[in-house]
Amino acid sequence: MPILNKDMTLCISLAARPSNIGTRFHNYLYDALELNYVYKAFAPVDLAQAVAGIRGLGIRGAAVSMPYKEDVIELIDVMDASASAIDSVNTIVNNDGVLTAYNTDYLAIARLLSVNAVDPATTVLLRGSGGMAKAVAAAMHDAGFAHVTIVARNEERGRALAALYDFAWLPEVGEATAGMLINVTPLGMTGADASVQSFTDETVAAAQIVFDVVALPSETPLITAGRAAGKQLITGAEVIAIQAEEQFVLYTGVRPSPELVREASEFSRS
Repeated sequence: MPILNKDMTLCISLAARPSNIGTRFHNYLYDALELNYVYKAFAPVDLAQAVAGIRGLGIRGAAVSMPYKEDVIELIDVMDASASAIDSVNTIVNNDGVLTAYNTDYLAIARLLSVNAVDPATTVLLRGSGGMAKAVAAAMHDAGFAHVTIVARNEERGRALAALYDFAWLPEVGEATAGMLINVTPLGMTGADASVQSFTDETVAAAQIVFDVVALPSETPLITAGRAAGKQLITGAEVIAIQAEEQFVLYTGVRPSPELVREASEFSRS
């Protein structure tokens, strides 16, 4: 990484629970491609002021994580179709003071469903109803998945997300089972919920595919349980690598090689 200088371009992330994954991923690529950029993670104490700072300080871009993916919408100037289609933002790009919102989570989910050859006829339990859950639900709907149940305690949000795509809704998993389990909640994430497994061992045993979008740690209790049960796994580390690559392109205009993306992803988790 070049020595800090007045001409260096700053990119940031905004998250309630910041991690070093994005910081290490982006800075690795900046260094490898000799770009005069630096990336820093923040936990904002005031979201509106943080977004105003992006504009006022000329910060090039910002990744947006839980729980801000919907709250930032009213603070943005332009909504790209990728964000407006699902009313959820995970990326802000600053072009001369005009803030445009994108959602690269959708692309990551769509690509992983394709790469893992998940049959659209598969039954799915999708736990969560926030911004990331919206991206997952939209990607599944657009890929032809119809047998999806949204599991969310918040009835208003859960029913609304389910109704948007003609999916079912449940307040709790209970005795429900499905071929694919997807956790899109903070359960299993580093912090207060780190030891919580988002689906029971019995529910995992009845599934064929276990998918956890939590990236820190990538080996969540759910992924550990799925691995022990011999299930096909899709991890949050895979999600974050794809969506971060697309963010990198939006910030810099440079498309790194697949090899560099793999290296950056491995470095971000080391």
